[in-house]
This record gives sequence, structure tokens and C-alpha cells, in this order.
Amino acid sequence: MSSSRSFLPVADAQLPLFAGVDVGGTSVKVGIVDGLGRTLGWAAIPTEATRGPDDGVRRMGQAVCRLIEQIGLRREQVAGVGLGTPGTMDIPAGMLLDPPNLPGWVDYPIRDRLSRECQLPVSFTNDAAAAAYGEYWVGSGKSLPSMVMLTLGTGLGGGIIINDKSLDGEHSHGAECGHIIIDCRDDARVCSCGGSGHLEAYASALAVIRRTQEALDAGAATSLRQRMAAGESLTPLLLAQEAEAEDSLALQIILDTAGYLGIGITSLLHTIDPSCVVLGGAMTFGGNDTPLGRRFIERVREEVRRRAFPIVAKTPIEYASLGGDAGFIGAAGIARAEAARR
Repeated sequence: MSSSRSFLPVADAQLPLFAGVDVGGTSVKVGIVDGLGRTLGWAAIPTEATRGPDDGVRRMGQAVCRLIEQIGLRREQVAGVGLGTPGTMDIPAGMLLDPPNLPGWVDYPIRDRLSRECQLPVSFTNDAAAAAYGEYWVGSGKSLPSMVMLTLGTGLGGGIIINDKSLDGEHSHGAECGHIIIDCRDDARVCSCGGSGHLEAYASALAVIRRTQEALDAGAATSLRQRMAAGESLTPLLLAQEAEAEDSLALQIILDTAGYLGIGITSLLHTIDPSCVVLGGAMTFGGNDTPLGRRFIERVREEVRRRAFPIVAKTPIEYASLGGDAGFIGAAGIARAEAARR
């Protein structure tokens, strides 16, 4: 359990308690959360996906049980477990189908296997939907009836929460916001999924690097060349550092990314009309804590105001506030909501 965090004492927790498991390609985060979304304890283990799903689920179950014990609880004091994993998946069946981040975990009944390991009921959801639910429940969307969240990372994930429920869709492919079309030209950029013109192909971290490299290959003048010549890798962080130092190319790439996001968000606003839109993930350029992060999100808002119907153009667009905890908090929250509906 992390020693650098402060946790809610068990004596102050509001029942029922739930565990949340947030599975990523490199690590798995586990937390115990009370009925108000407050964290009693947190831990992480390596995913080690190449060891296979049975090994992974066994270690996830052990991590949940060990954390329960470390906090000073008995297993029966935890009402259930929420599990968020990368797609593709069949949520009603509790199955992983063929998730790109977990190669080899194909057609795997992960929900029921984890339930067997933990001896607790498990609710299953997409990892981006879990993060969105966390922000909806106790983060930037708290007290609002609906929310759209975009997670900006290597790819571009999405979650849509309406009236306490995640919009998963008929085929467990709801809220795939990164794959809405923002460019229908024949030469539109190709997404990592193989489709063309998708938002992810323009506004993910991978897309940002590709667009920057294309500009470098075309001979653009930029201080990025000196940094890369010194052995540094081209990353969104390097881009942000040079943008903050007033490099014109780096700044333009970041602001263009915000413009693409604004186009995609406009379509989501016209389709869903949520109470708010939240931006999270690793690529927020410092968020509200930096001038660049504030400029980035304001550029997103400007594009929305330019393109959206006047009423929905007023929808708040904010940064996420839970950081890396959103996934396990949201997974626990989805388990809590499902338990309440039983």
C-alpha cells in the first residue's frame, strides 16, 4: 500500500464498501472505496500481460484480498468489486474479447474468474468508462446528472455517464469517442484501429508525435531539433516544454490538437447534450496548473463556441480532478451503483 497518500480511516467510512480494480497495459491499480467515493487504501501491481490472463487475475485477486486485510477489514465487509479493463469486451457476458493492450487475453471470462479469486461479486466495465464514472461521482462532474469524459493518452478513450449509468451500448462499444469521424477526406489520417479520419488519429499522443515528426521531416524550424539531437525522445512532454519556451511549431501543434478536440466535442454535444465535458489522461499539458494547460483547454472551448449550437456551446469543459485514481474509484462506483439496482 502506498505510504505517500493519506487515506480515510475505516472508522469514518460510510458503508457499503467496494473494491475497484483498474487494469492497464503495464500496471493494475486496486483501491477500497467507501459509499461516498473516499479511498481507504490503494495499491498497485505490475500487469505482466505476457504471463497470461489466469496469472494476471490470480494476482489481481490476491491484491484485492491483501489490501482488504491491510486496511483491517474482513472480506465480508466489502460488498463487491468493480473491474475496469481495456477493450474490446462483451460487458454483459463479462468477457474480454481481444484487447490490444492485453495481447493474448482473448475470449477470456475475466469478470467471473476474478469473482472466483476474490469470493466477491464483480461488476465489469471499460477502463475509460470507469475513469469517467469516477469523475462523475466524486470528481469534476460531481453533482451533475450527465457527463462526457475524454481521456487523452497514447490513444483517445471516452466515457459517457447519464443519470448514474455508463452508456455502454448494445454491443459494449458505446462511448468510443476517439473513433468519431472528424475528417471525411480520402486522405484523412489513419487511426491506430485502421480506420481513417477518427478523432484519435488527430488528437491522441501518438497522433501529436506523428504530426510533429511530419513537420520536422518537412523542414520546419524548431528548437525541438536541438533537444532531439542531444538524444531526447520526441514526446508530448518535450513538446510542452518547448511550447512553454515559445517554440512556435511546438505551440502550434498543441493548439491544433485542441482545435481537433473541439471539433469532436461539438459532435458529442450535439448528440448527447451532457451537463459537462471533462478532459483527463496523461496528455493535458499540465492542466489548470500551467499557462500552457489553461491555454490548451481555452482553445478547445473556443472551437466549440465557434461550431456548436449556442445553447450547447455553453456546456462547461473542464479538466479531470482525480488523476490516476479515477479508474479504481469509478470501477468501485459502478459496482456500488449496480448493487443498488439489484
